[in-house]
Order: sequence, then structure tokens, then C-alpha cells
Amino acid sequence: MTSKHPHTTPVDALTADEAAAELARLAEEIAGHDARYYQEDAPSVSDAEYDALRQRNAAIEARFPALIRENSPSRKVGAAPSRGFAKVRHAVPMLSLDNAFADEEVEEFVARVRRFLRLADDAPVAFSAEPKIDGLSMSLRYESGRLVSAATRGDGFEGEDVTANIRTLDDVPKLLKGRGVPPVCEVRGEVYMTKTAFLALNARQAAAGGQIFANPRNSAAGSLRQKDPAVTASRPLGFFAYAWGEMSTMPADSQSGMIAWFERCGFKTNPLTRRCDSAEALVAFHREIGLNRATLDYDIDGVVYKVDRLDWQERLGFVSRSPRWAIAHKFPAEKATTVLNDIEIQVGRTGAHTPVAKLEPVTVGGVVVQNATLHNADEIARLGVRIGDTVEIQRAGDVIPQVVRVVEERPRGATPYAFPTICKCELKTPLVRETTAGGEEGAIARCTGEFACPYQKVEHLRHFVSRRAFDIEGLGEKQIAFFFADEDLPVGEPADIFTLARRDEQNFKKLKDKEGFGSLSVKNLFEAIDARRTIALERMIYALGIRHVGETTARQLARAYGSWEAFFAAAKRIAAGDAEARGDMDAIDQIGDAVVDAVAKYFGESHNEGVVERLVGELNEIVDSEQPKTTTPVAGKTVVFTGALEKMTRDEAKAMAERLGAKVAGSVSKKTDFLVAGPGAGSKLAKARDAGVVVLTEDEWFALVGESAP
Repeated sequence: MTSKHPHTTPVDALTADEAAAELARLAEEIAGHDARYYQEDAPSVSDAEYDALRQRNAAIEARFPALIRENSPSRKVGAAPSRGFAKVRHAVPMLSLDNAFADEEVEEFVARVRRFLRLADDAPVAFSAEPKIDGLSMSLRYESGRLVSAATRGDGFEGEDVTANIRTLDDVPKLLKGRGVPPVCEVRGEVYMTKTAFLALNARQAAAGGQIFANPRNSAAGSLRQKDPAVTASRPLGFFAYAWGEMSTMPADSQSGMIAWFERCGFKTNPLTRRCDSAEALVAFHREIGLNRATLDYDIDGVVYKVDRLDWQERLGFVSRSPRWAIAHKFPAEKATTVLNDIEIQVGRTGAHTPVAKLEPVTVGGVVVQNATLHNADEIARLGVRIGDTVEIQRAGDVIPQVVRVVEERPRGATPYAFPTICKCELKTPLVRETTAGGEEGAIARCTGEFACPYQKVEHLRHFVSRRAFDIEGLGEKQIAFFFADEDLPVGEPADIFTLARRDEQNFKKLKDKEGFGSLSVKNLFEAIDARRTIALERMIYALGIRHVGETTARQLARAYGSWEAFFAAAKRIAAGDAEARGDMDAIDQIGDAVVDAVAKYFGESHNEGVVERLVGELNEIVDSEQPKTTTPVAGKTVVFTGALEKMTRDEAKAMAERLGAKVAGSVSKKTDFLVAGPGAGSKLAKARDAGVVVLTEDEWFALVGESAP
């Protein structure tokens, strides 16, 4: 008898325990895909499959809001900056968009905007609709009208400086045209390459024996990331402007007005951009663009809809990784069939065993693909896939596809695939599946060897040097594997990385003399390591590899505690069972029991505490978290909202507080500064009064911040 697993159950049929297990699985699986895509440049799913995982996660969270996890993918932002360029901190984050795939989702997006703004059903709402260019996001900063810097989106908060290269693009004005240009102006858009230019470039590359690009997006990204700007100048790159970052003054009061202003300043904007006044008009525009997609000389993968009024955009605000006032309506995935030659097991840093399908190379949408994720043993069983089967795969975007089904009409593999029951490391440790509170068996098989398992130890080190963590240039996946196995300069924990230069100096066998290294590469590596002896607090927390502490959670913890000393002290107190310290962390917005328990477990192990202390001893400085620069009366204060708010929704209240620089907490603690209470406020109000917290009505809140009710 086979047991039921949550990931095969429709969302509306899940029990609470099944939903909790499924959210845990999705959080880990999506995080794994993110790591392989952003850190290792080796994506293992298609855009369509990745989006489907996020969709399922969002649907479960909507049905079970109390089960939303601290490491939920819905709280994650963006990509990660690459290693080859200096880093630039964005003054205003460059966040990603939520996706819609069906017409009904677009209708719900419009309805959601109306509900949030409390608009009548017949009240007009205009949207700006534009093709979603499949290129490289870029932020251009102008001061006094002159271009001073250009940066990629990176992880949304920090990108790479490509100023010298972007100056070679004809579509990017070096001096903005017109009068009344704001003193500070950040114009954002997409760098792209036309299909015609892409084919011509590949022909030249082939003739010269150079790199052949898979598609125009890869070609644009590769061309822009050249160390020599002259190479970028030789590549035909374009730029469409469609958004903005920091602006000292706003030249228009609508999205469409800003697009028109970009044109007056000298930028190229997409001529297909249209203003629509209903969900029906948006869907009709999407269909029209889809029909004409093949005739366009640039790649697009959907259509973006944005609320046109900027004051409404500000009121709608953001939810974690994306704005509430915009959504991307994606196009369907492309499909092909091929043969599955083998199934390879990959071991992650948490011991998770992930099966990867090794495919007979096949071209899908102009890209040759050879690998696909099979997720876990249950997915293999559901598909009934065997080595040697012909399978249907689908792909959307420049990533590795998913296996959709087995083609039953073609010859089948000889025997069913048997998922391993022991880890492939030399310890031969049994694999186990975690169970939920309700006793359901989880889908992920893990090695129980923990830090004794060399695969996990190596993966922890790879995580530590990854782009969103310490981001040490020249110390990637291959180099970590080398040093982990090297007898002369072994690296078994993070602190060992920072002692490499000292140990190499004392060794008879020098690193420069080993295969794959040389005097210059060793010098550059040691300099790169020294450059990361100063690290941002949120990167430090994320790099430790604490379970359930992803980028967003690390950023929340960094902002809440402000300094490494404060965070480390609190973590050790929590590990020692200090209820007050635990309550303080639990009160931080988006932090809950799973994160607090993980922090307690991590710092409760003397081995981990020793690893951390030795690492800190090798660093020069852990830079305190940046606090909001705004000077509003609530900047840096902690606010809790409770009761039935009458003049704004709870989401709108939270968005307003965060926009004003306040920290929003979910529960009252000694660090709470204000409690905003509506009718029906209960235990939180009583606790706030007992603790001496300032209690405000909604009207008093608006008076304090100097704004009127929406």
C-alpha cells in the first residue's frame, strides 16, 4: 500500500498537516533551484516549472495563512550579483514581479487592487501594459543630468557595477535631454539583443572560433559582462526604459506619464506599451502580443501590467519580494521529447538527495538541454519514469526543463528505478524522510550523517562562499572541492579560508605550483579573501547556513538586531533557553518558531559555536545593518497593529509603516514602541498597556506620521 504525499494532493484537498509538509518541501526545493541558478550558474528547472512551484506555494499560503514559513519563497527577492565586477548597493531595491499564467489570475489581480484601495466595482482603474523583455535588468543613475553609474539588478539590493560597459550603448544617453531634470534620477530598464543581431553575432563567433551563445538573452548578458568595454561596444545591444529607482523629484504622476518623460529625456521605450482600463482589456492585449510575438525582433516571455496612478502604486506598496501594483502575465512553456539516459543523485548541504534526469541532448526553443530535475522519489514513482524511457519535457526561458510525462507509445526502460536508501558518501549512512506533526512522511530523503558526511560539509562551505553570502571571487565550487580534499592546505570550516595565505607561506609545497593555479591566480585569490574580511551583517548571518534562515530572514534578523554582537548574544541566550530572548526574536516580523528553533539548535551545538567564533576571529569587521535613512517620527521604531482597523486594511497599514521606516512586528514585546489598536483589540492591547507601550488609535497614528487616511 502506498502512502499519500502532500505534493500530489490538490491544494483544496490538503489537510493542515499535509499543507505544512508541502510548504516545507516547496521552500526547500525552490531554495535549491535558486542556489543552482544564482550561485552555481547550473539551473535545474524551467521557468515554467519554477513558476508552478511558486504558484502552488502561494495557493497553499493563501488557504493556510497561519502556516506561512519564515523561509517562504514568497519572502525571497531577486537574483544574486556575479563575481567579476565591483558591487553597487541600490538606493531603492530592484524587486521582482509576481506571475500570472491564466486569464483568471489577471482578473483576480485587478480585483485585488480594487479591494486594497477600497474602490467601487465601477470605479475606473487604469493600467499600463508592456511586453516583458527577456533581457538583463539595469539601473542607470544620473546626477545633474549626467550618467554617473550603471548596475545590474543582482539580488535586488546589491548589483554589479557595469558603468564602463553601459556607456558604450547607443540607446543609453550620457546626458539627459530637456529642462527640469531631477538632480538625482535613476532610470531602470532592460538591456537586450535583437534576434537579427544575435544570429549575426553567433555567425561571427563561429567563424572566429569563439563562444556560441544559446539565445539573445545569454548573448546580451555575456556581452555586457565583458571585462573589456571595447568588446561590449562591438556587440549590438539595445536598452528599453520602463521604470525608475531613486528620484529627487517626480516628473509625472502616472506610469504612462513617466514613460513619456523617458522618451523626452532621450531613452527608447517600447512602442507597444498601452494604457488599459479593465482586466478584459489587459487579457486582450496579452493575446494580441502573443499572436504577434514571433514577428518581433526581440524575445519576450510575457506582458507586464502596472497600476498607472503613482499615488496608488505608493499606497499599494510591496509584499516581500514584489510590488502589489504590478504583475507579469507569462506565456506558456515550449515542449519536446527526448530519451532519459540516466538518473543522477545530487546531495545538498542539508543532506537532501535530489534526482536529476540526464537527457539525450535536445533543442527546445533554440536552446540545447541535457538535464532536468526529478524532484524526489515520489515524483519518479508518479511519473513511472525509467532509465531508457522517451519523455516529454517542457521549457520556458533559458533554463533546464522539467519532465512532464513518459511517452508510453515509445519503447520503455527495462526496469523501474530504485531510489537509493543510503547516502552515496563513504559513510553509507541511511537516508530518512522527515515526518510532519500529523505523521505524514515527507518527500525529501536526507542523509543522517550531518557534518560527518563529506558531501554536506563541502556544500556548507560552498554555501558560505556563494554569491549571496561571502561572495569570494575565485573561490567557487571547484576550488572549494579542491581545498576540502587537499592535504597541504585543507579547508574544513569557514575560518580555514582566511588562514590559507598564512598556511601557504609556511608550507614547503606552494599553492602556486599546483595544477590549476599560478602566481597571479593565487595572489588574486588571497586578495579576494582579504577583501571579504569586512562583511555586511545580513550576509554573515545568511552565510552561517542556519536552517530556515534564507536571505530575507537573515535581512530581517540583521535589521532587528543591528549589530553582530547583539545578534550573537541573543542567539546564545536563546540556545541556553532564555525565554525573554526567545520572545524578542519571535516578535520580529516574519520570524516565527521554526526560525527561533533553528537558531537555538544551531548555536546550542558547541561545534557550531566554535566554528562561528573562529570565523569571527579572522574577520576585521561585521558591518552593522543599515537602518532606514528616513527622518519620519516612526523611523526605526517598532509598531504592532491589532484589532479591526477601520480606515485602512492590515496590509495597507503595514505597507505604510514600512514606507515610513518603521519595523512592523507581529506581537508585543518590551521593544515595541507603538501599538495601533482598532476596535476589538484584545490580548495585545492588554499586554501593551502592562508593558507601558504607547497605544494609538488610527487617527492618532495618522496625526503622528503626518499623513491622512487613504
